Amino acid sequence: MRIRIVGTGRAVPAQCVATSALEEGLGLGQGALEAATGVVERYVCAAESQIDLACAAASLALEDAGLEAETVDLIIGGCGVPYQPLPATAPLVMQRLGLADGSAAAFDVNSTCLSFLTAFETAGRMIETGQCETALVFSSEVASRALPWHDAPEVAALFGDGAAAAVLRRAARGEGRVAASLMRTYPSGWAACGIGSGGTRFDFHKDPEEFASHSLFQMDGRELFRLTSRHFNGFVSALLERAGWRHGDVDLVVPHQASPFALAHMARQTGFAPQKLVDIAARFGNQIAASIPFALDIARREGRVAPGMKLLFLGTSAGVSFGGMALEA
Repeated sequence: MRIRIVGTGRAVPAQCVATSALEEGLGLGQGALEAATGVVERYVCAAESQIDLACAAASLALEDAGLEAETVDLIIGGCGVPYQPLPATAPLVMQRLGLADGSAAAFDVNSTCLSFLTAFETAGRMIETGQCETALVFSSEVASRALPWHDAPEVAALFGDGAAAAVLRRAARGEGRVAASLMRTYPSGWAACGIGSGGTRFDFHKDPEEFASHSLFQMDGRELFRLTSRHFNGFVSALLERAGWRHGDVDLVVPHQASPFALAHMARQTGFAPQKLVDIAARFGNQIAASIPFALDIARREGRVAPGMKLLFLGTSAGVSFGGMALEA
């Protein structure tokens, strides 16, 4: 796909919460959670909503692209957790950005932590086939909700809130392209990570206790680690082969920020030098689907992305899926 990113933006809530404050509030020993998670601080919504974060990130992405909101004719929301089950989140973001009724298409896609990549590819295909010219893709997450603070604080402390967005347009020859994208799913790990309630699986009226017991996030870290250790390296090799790249061709890896320890393990497993990875997990935590575009925006604004560079987006998601995209900037 001859698609290029013409602008990016990110947003976090005003409140930054240090892990040391969480340890004190939970009555844990000093340094216990930081040692277990590697996360030093994260941002947490108080007054802000998921839509507030999405619109702030989108506005910055449009500003970075030098475009007005009215030029957008496609908006895709790629959030691991939506604002509400029905309707989609993207139409509300479209309205808050001031776009007129009927001026754009707006809908959501969901592949949990890989939702931004799925949204990016969907938008790219639609641009490529002439269905739209300018796409706004966003991921906005209030990851601090529904966390198991009492049963598994070492899991809850991994997460932080945030949003990021990208503006996509068709690229002229030599301006950039998506060299390859790939997703592989391992449903044997479907039960290893998730929130059971909120859909049709549990009926609140018929069984409120069952609904309540499945309303918090749960994760089997050992099972996720097993699947990743067994299959992820082969997945990365397949993605590079599809792109026609060698391992050493990659200039920058923009991964899902699962945790600082997960990123270190990924670097060892795949053989990418740590300095080639965008690693922000210790400062922002796991922002679910917003992690990849958030890290991308930081890298772009720090001058780590230049025209012609080969970028590799990599991530894992609940389900369990591995996903990646090879992008020539």
